[in-house]
Amino acid sequence: MTFPEMLNIGLMQGFAGLSLFAVLLLMGLGLAIIFGQMGVINMAHGEFMTIGAYTIYMGSTLATRYAPWMTPYYFPLAIIAAFIFAFIAGWLVEWGLIRHLYKRPLDTLLATWGVSLAIQQMFRTFVGPKEVSPTLPDWLLGSWSPSAGLDIPINGMFVLGLTAFVTCGVLIALHKSRWGLRVRATVSNRVMANATGIDTKKTDRLTFAIGCGIAGVAGAAFTTIGSTGPTSGSLYIVDAFLVVTFGGAASLLGTVVSAFAIAQTQSITEFFLAGSMAKMITLSLIVLILMMRPQGLFASKVRR
Repeated sequence: MTFPEMLNIGLMQGFAGLSLFAVLLLMGLGLAIIFGQMGVINMAHGEFMTIGAYTIYMGSTLATRYAPWMTPYYFPLAIIAAFIFAFIAGWLVEWGLIRHLYKRPLDTLLATWGVSLAIQQMFRTFVGPKEVSPTLPDWLLGSWSPSAGLDIPINGMFVLGLTAFVTCGVLIALHKSRWGLRVRATVSNRVMANATGIDTKKTDRLTFAIGCGIAGVAGAAFTTIGSTGPTSGSLYIVDAFLVVTFGGAASLLGTVVSAFAIAQTQSITEFFLAGSMAKMITLSLIVLILMMRPQGLFASKVRR
């Protein structure tokens, strides 16, 4: 094998890692808001991702069956719908369950794990147990070939663009919007935030719902690289928690860096080794680094 061929293979494998990075980052962003900012261990986060993925599938089914002319255009609209449906589901879960369990992390873990099992069963009942895939628009298919032997999938580039857009939106919202100001004030000092007139309960609910909505967008991105089943989201929940923990809870920059490091390490090692061995090596490296730096790559403030 010539050097240019090896270089092209390495670049394509690295881009495959970027596609995984995009999904992990979107999942990690939602968790960084919920876990890092609020201290809630949301084991149902993967199911909110699956809500987004099924929304894309339903949008595809409705477009191809009842409005074929919408097939090239439905995908961006379905992404917005994925955020909205996951946002509403997160709002209801926080209102009905999570608000009663703040400052009880073990209880939130067990309760949200039960929620995840219940949502999975709902998927099996109302959608079906088999994995499904949407009909993607033609403009998402194919690849871009900047040079001979190098093919970069268009759907991967779209997912990266979507991830960059959402990440920038979250950063701007946290530092420039009234919601972000309230979140940062609540994280810094809840008692003082209440004293200044901030409705911290409403802020918690909105923050939880936004984190779930971002997970819905992650599910929408996931449909471009894989099929969706009732347990698809649960396959990513451990990796998403690793992203947040490794980067440092409440640190969005740490979430970005750790998602990139984990995705690229796993993708490159999978090229040379079996998938399970690559996973083991990735986890081992994370554990070793966390042993030396328990607070994660970027130190962060904790809720008082």
